[in-house]
Amino acid sequence: MASSARVLGKVLLGPGAIIAQGAVIRSHAGAVRLGAGSAVLENAVVIGTPELPTSVGERVVLGHRSIVIGAEVGPLCEVGNGAIIMPGARLGARCMVGEGALIPAGMVVPDESVVVDRPARILRRANAEDLERLRTLRDGSLALPGQPLTAFSARDRAEDAPMGQLYTFRDKHPLVHPMATLFSTAEVTGDVIIGQGSIIGPGVKIVGDSHGPVRIGAGVQILANSVLHLLPDNQLVLEDGVIIGPGCMVHGCHVGAGTVVEPGAILCDGSTLGRGCVVGAGSLVKQRSSFPDGARVEGFPAVQTGTLSAPPSPPRWALRPEDLPGLRRVS
Repeated sequence: MASSARVLGKVLLGPGAIIAQGAVIRSHAGAVRLGAGSAVLENAVVIGTPELPTSVGERVVLGHRSIVIGAEVGPLCEVGNGAIIMPGARLGARCMVGEGALIPAGMVVPDESVVVDRPARILRRANAEDLERLRTLRDGSLALPGQPLTAFSARDRAEDAPMGQLYTFRDKHPLVHPMATLFSTAEVTGDVIIGQGSIIGPGVKIVGDSHGPVRIGAGVQILANSVLHLLPDNQLVLEDGVIIGPGCMVHGCHVGAGTVVEPGAILCDGSTLGRGCVVGAGSLVKQRSSFPDGARVEGFPAVQTGTLSAPPSPPRWALRPEDLPGLRRVS
């Protein structure tokens, strides 16, 4: 486990598992299982809850900046960089997921499938060349060790920094409400205000070092390894109750109260989302695009695909304030 990685809660790990730099595993009540010899590579995020457990089989590789939430990944799978696997999805053994692919909630992928695109489609069955490459990447063998899992929690790296890392830029220093929560590897720079009860997750970077401000309301969640930034002469506003999923990129935009941005989405400069919207996982909201209250927005680039009849509920992968004592310790 790299020093910059974070394991939050108790994880069941097999021997030889690797958790690389910047990776985040959030496991509520032991709801993440990571098999023997598997690797969670740099800045990847894995989340499991009792309602959405995550199981990663033996000798799996989860690529850089990949996201796995409440899903099952079979043994010997190769999950490409930036891929997103959503709750309820199931991958069989020896599957190969292309870089940037989005496996939607509930999708079932048979053994030895090659999967690409957003949303994902099964391109073909893995051929002999694919399997030989898989074997080469695993030191010449596709054997499974069949090792038992043991409970692991990073007690020596507990969340003991109540305010993360705050940096002044020129004459601007972040202002964080005393009832907000910043995880220890969160970093906030410059002209940033964070409101009451907001949660800034591990690995999050909020950078207010341009000419415009970053304003984050009350009860906002910005989850693991997301990045917030903006261009000069712009501003970035997240109104109260916004939820930004893990691995998102949020540039100088305005997001209305109660909007949910699902994992891996990208919001570009000058875009506007009304109140109570949902942005689908892996979507790209283009520069200067605008969506009304209650819009369901998805795609690459994103378009409005529907209108919600009621404000969205917090997704099951979001954090609740009562979760925090079991995931972090403030000294």
